[in-house]
Formats: sequence, C-alpha cells, structure tokens
Amino acid sequence: MSENLDLKVGQVLRAERTVTDEAIAAFAELVGDRGRHHLPDQGRAMAHGLFTASLATEIGGRLDFIARRMSWELVRPVWAGDTITAAVTVRALSEVRSGTGLELEVEITNQHGETVLRGESTGVVRH
Repeated sequence: MSENLDLKVGQVLRAERTVTDEAIAAFAELVGDRGRHHLPDQGRAMAHGLFTASLATEIGGRLDFIARRMSWELVRPVWAGDTITAAVTVRALSEVRSGTGLELEVEITNQHGETVLRGESTGVVRH
C-alpha cells in the first residue's frame, strides 16, 4: 500500500542505507560502470552517483510515485562504509488528470550530516 493518502506540503519522508562494497559492486555490474574508483580492489570504493540517488527513489516507490523529471547535484562522494539518509520534502501537491501531482525536494546526507546530494523531482501518483 502506498504512503500517498495523507501527504501534506512540508511533510518529510526519510530512508537510510549503509553503503557496502558488495552493494557498490552489484550496482557496477548491473549498470556496467566498472570505473576503478567504484572497485574495492582499487582502494576505498566510491558509490556511483545514481546509486546514491536511488535512496530517494526508494521513497518514491513507497509512494507509487511516477517520476516525470529528476534533477540532482552530486555535492560530495559517498564511500563504502558511509551511512546515508534521504530526506524527501513535499513542496507542492496538485490534482492532475491522472492523479495527484507532486513536487519533491531531495537532500541526502552522510553520517556526519554533510550533504552529499541535493535535488528535486516532479511526477504523479495515480489514483
């Protein structure tokens, strides 16, 4: 069941993940980006930017959100061993022909409270 029934402007939804070498390696295999900086055998593995952004899409999945536009700024790297937290804020809600239109603001921080990604997304939750 989706969490969209009681959404309100200003509401913040959160998700958290600890990044592991195994998860980075699996993502690298899935998307085909095996750059040296993503491989643990080359030193400390850096998470892919899209892997980091996928934490926000976990929240979108809970909402049954269909994204129409996404924009991210990757502010600093995320490394294996980091714990990242996504805060997705509902900026606007509107009724559209196909359901409820959403404007979302995204900020992902690391365990030190440093922003690693900021962005926004618009889309719809179908009724």
